[in-house]
Amino acid sequence: MSELCDLSAVELRRLIGRKKVSPIELLDSCLMRIRATDGAINAMVALDEKVARKAARDAEKAVMRGDDLGVLHGLPVGVKDLSDTAGLKTTYGSLIYKDHVPAKDSGMVARVRAAGAIIVGKTNTPEFGAGANTKNRVYGATGNPFDPEKTAAGSSGGSAAALAVSQVPIATGSDYGGSLRTPAAFCGIAGFRPSPGLVPAERPVSLSPFPVIGPMGRTIEDLHLLLKAQIDSDKIDPFASSDVQDIPDALGNIDLGSIRAAFSTDLGCCPVDNDIAGIFEERTRTFRSVFAETSNRHPDFTNVHEVFEILRGMVFVGMHRERLEKHRDLLGPNVIDNTERGLKYSLGDVSWANVEQTKIYNRYLEFFDECDVLICPAAAVSPFPHEQLYVETINGEKMPTYMRWLALSYALTTALPAVAVIPCGVDHLGMPFGIQVAGPNGSDAMVLEVAHALEQMLALNKETARPIPDLAKLAPT
Repeated sequence: MSELCDLSAVELRRLIGRKKVSPIELLDSCLMRIRATDGAINAMVALDEKVARKAARDAEKAVMRGDDLGVLHGLPVGVKDLSDTAGLKTTYGSLIYKDHVPAKDSGMVARVRAAGAIIVGKTNTPEFGAGANTKNRVYGATGNPFDPEKTAAGSSGGSAAALAVSQVPIATGSDYGGSLRTPAAFCGIAGFRPSPGLVPAERPVSLSPFPVIGPMGRTIEDLHLLLKAQIDSDKIDPFASSDVQDIPDALGNIDLGSIRAAFSTDLGCCPVDNDIAGIFEERTRTFRSVFAETSNRHPDFTNVHEVFEILRGMVFVGMHRERLEKHRDLLGPNVIDNTERGLKYSLGDVSWANVEQTKIYNRYLEFFDECDVLICPAAAVSPFPHEQLYVETINGEKMPTYMRWLALSYALTTALPAVAVIPCGVDHLGMPFGIQVAGPNGSDAMVLEVAHALEQMLALNKETARPIPDLAKLAPT
C-alpha cells in the first residue's frame, strides 16, 4: 500500500499548495521510509531531523498564512554529500573531512532551500565523487534497492537509491563521467545531466566544463521541478549563460512524431556487455516507430578515451595533488590512482587532449544537423556486487582502466551535452535497465521534453515501465 512519500514530487507540491497535504505529515512519511529501508541500502548517511522538522513546521505556517510559495515548498530533498550544507555534516565521502560541518550552503543548495525545499539529509557518495561504486571509508557502501548486495553505482548512488525507495521525492546529483546517469540507470529512476553552467557550480577547476550538477527524481517531470530551483545565471560558474531562460515552467506534450532519433548500442567506441546490447536493441524496437525518422548511427568519438583520461587527470591533479602529498593514508584508491596517473601527463599531452576534445565537440554538434536526439544505453553492464570496486572485464575483455566500463557516459561528457536518463524496464538479470536521451550543448529543454514524452509512453508497457523495488525485502528483520 503506497504512502504519502510515494506520491510524485509534482503531485505533492500541488497538494501542499492546495492545503491537502501537510509538509509536516510528508516529512514524517519520508522519515518513516528512511527508517524502514536505510538499514538495508545505506543511502541517507547524515540526517538533519531536528532542523528539517522546524522547516516543515515553518512551511506549514506559510501555507496557512497564504504566503507566496516557492516551487519546492514543503518538499523533502536529499543532497548529495559533495555539496555543502550549512550546519549539516558534509564529508565528501573522505576521512579527511569526516567531521566537517560547513558554515554556509553551496550556491545550489541555497537556491534549493530558498525555493522552499526541506533538506532532510545527505546522500552517500564515493570519496570526492571518484568512482562509479558508491562506497567510502566514512559511511561504507550504498546497496542497490533491488538487491542490496549489488551497487547503486556512483557517484550519485545515495541519491538514486534514496529516490528508488521514496525516502525523498527529489534529490540532487552531479555528473562527470556518468556520476548521475549510471546510478539513475542502476536504480530505475530518472536523472538529468544539464549543459555546463545551466546549474552554476563552484568549480574546483573553473575552466573544466566536464563536472556538472543536476537533478534526480523518480520521473522527468519531478526532476524538472527541482531543476527549476537549481538553475541560475550566477557567474561563479564561468559557463553560466542565458540558456536558463529556455527551461520551460512546465513540460509540454512534444510530438515525438516530429523528432528525428538516432540509435546507437555502443557509440562506436564503448565496451557493452552482449546481454545489455541485446536488451537495448530489443527494447528500442518497441518504440522506434513513434519518431519521425530513425537511424542507426553515432557521432565520431575518435580518441575519446585518451582525451577523457588526460583531461580528467588534469582536474584530479588540480583538486587532489596537495591532499595526496599531505593525507595519502586517508585517501582511497580511486583518488590516488587518478591523481598519480594525472601527474604523469605532460603539457604536450594536455594540449593535445584539449585540441582533440574541441574536435569531438564540433563533430558532435555537426551530428545533430541530421537528427534531434541520440538514444543509447545508460550503462554497459548490469549492476554488480558493491564489494567489487569496478568492472574489470566486459565480454571477456579486460578493461584498461577502472573508468573504461563507463565509456557510454564519459564519451558523451567530452561533447558537453544535455542528457536525460529514463528507466526502460529490467535487464536479463531482473535489475533496472535505463537509456540515455542525448542532445547537443544547450538543447536541455528539448531533451527534457523528448525524455518526458518517451517516459510516459514507456510507462504504458510493463516491459518498459519503471521498475519498483520490493520494500518488504528491505525491511529490518
